[in-house]
Amino acid sequence: MNDATSAPALPQALDVARAGGAPIVLDVWCELQCPDCHAALDDLRALRERYGDRLDIRLRHFPLAKHKHAYAAAQAAEEAMEQGQGWPFAEAVLARTEELGKRGEKLLLDVAGELGLDAEELDTALIDGRHLLTVDADEAEGKAIGVSGTPTYVIGGERLDGGKSQEGLRARIEEIADRLLAEQG
Repeated sequence: MNDATSAPALPQALDVARAGGAPIVLDVWCELQCPDCHAALDDLRALRERYGDRLDIRLRHFPLAKHKHAYAAAQAAEEAMEQGQGWPFAEAVLARTEELGKRGEKLLLDVAGELGLDAEELDTALIDGRHLLTVDADEAEGKAIGVSGTPTYVIGGERLDGGKSQEGLRARIEEIADRLLAEQG
């Protein structure tokens, strides 16, 4: 599924294959209270397994207004990233999207503790808002390139919308990644 036909041009700096064997970048606009993003985890794990360090999968935040704890979850994920556990934290929260809807920040702190993160520091980060600009910048960039739902992927200058269906997206991402890696030589 390619939803890039009517989208604004994507900044080349986002994910163009870089010289010197640098990894291909796959930006994943995600929302940690989104069931569709939870469903996409299997594809992301398969891509990590297939490409290893040749594919840099970057978590980009796109909290949706309909999920009241998504904004806090995005900030918490950024703090987890600072503590070296960004993706494990995001995956653990995505595995509990329904519980996040009910428990909010308490769940975020529990997940941090379960992963051995400094939960007090994560709580402080939520209070002082130190990651607000990162979350806001991701959301603004997503809107600028036509992201309207989650998950949305950007690779090789192509935007792929997974919010409607994940069907065929992993194959399309692999096709683009293989082409970009071949071009790197």
